[in-house]
Amino acid sequence: MKIYIRSSACISAQKTFRNTDFLSDVTEYQTTRLRAIEPNYASYIDPKAIRRMSHIIKMGVASASQCLLDAGVQMPGAIITGTAFGCMEDTVTFLTRIIELDEEMLPPTAFIQSTHNTVAAQIALMLKCHNYNNTFVHKGISFESALFDAMMLLNEGEADDILVGGTEEMSDTGFTVLTRLGLYKRWPLSNLELFNTRSKGTIGGEGAVFFLLTDKATTDNMAILTGLKTLYKPNDLEEQLIAFLNEHGMQVSDIELVITGRNGDVRNDEIYNHLNQGLFNNKALANYKHLCGEYPTSSAFALWLAANIIRQQTVPEVVVQGNVRSHSPKTILIYNHYQYKYHSLMLVSAC
Repeated sequence: MKIYIRSSACISAQKTFRNTDFLSDVTEYQTTRLRAIEPNYASYIDPKAIRRMSHIIKMGVASASQCLLDAGVQMPGAIITGTAFGCMEDTVTFLTRIIELDEEMLPPTAFIQSTHNTVAAQIALMLKCHNYNNTFVHKGISFESALFDAMMLLNEGEADDILVGGTEEMSDTGFTVLTRLGLYKRWPLSNLELFNTRSKGTIGGEGAVFFLLTDKATTDNMAILTGLKTLYKPNDLEEQLIAFLNEHGMQVSDIELVITGRNGDVRNDEIYNHLNQGLFNNKALANYKHLCGEYPTSSAFALWLAANIIRQQTVPEVVVQGNVRSHSPKTILIYNHYQYKYHSLMLVSAC
């Protein structure tokens, strides 16, 4: 069964939300942390409810709502999200108030909204949707796990028009902790020069990306999600990659564009450089984390990028790596890993 991407909506550090210009007007930052460019939430959420919602909930609800609008669907058959850190801002707020108020008379809102499934729940409440609702918290493959669940539901005929999303926010506390752990660089730099700076650490990011998946073939579909695979600390990555393509009747020579998760950290990018000089040699390559930053569900941004490249049959200049070009690719391979533990492969094809 073919899994079609009917529509997608993306809130990121770039002007990706309801913007007809496909990464032609790129925002440059001089920092180690990219913040999402947020829309006017009043167009999607009751103003009274906005005041009670944290940053990640507003991003998730708005991107999910726009995704449904673009697809012309009022009620999804299922709502599935993936997130590694969940509503970190509300979690920090709740824990801080426990200390400040000596564990007495605690306001309940931050606690209620601190759970990882809050985004999916808020979308369902807004839509009055009583259908299947699930959230996956699987660290660096949280979004891919949500995709797997949606694909199984479609293959089993349990649901159609499934809303799938990857959400993550970067709180001040989370950024400070992860910087101390060495994940992010310790001095500001241009995000557009990220791959020219050979040092440890990358730049932080956040965002919310939603897709509507269906098994119905229509002329409005963006692309086909042909294949998906996750790996944990693989020792034979090249063999696994070749086997993944063979499972779908393809070879490396059939791939017209490879999107990789390079993030400017010399430790992180070693495997990408190895593949680019070997298995992916003379292939058209693209990167994306200099636009959205590094976060556990950034692969959702990569899938949004691939689906739009296929739909618009153009590769934005800002994501191109090297001299080999593919101007209108119809088959795209996405390979990403998070902290070299959680690896994922996604195969996206034209309809």
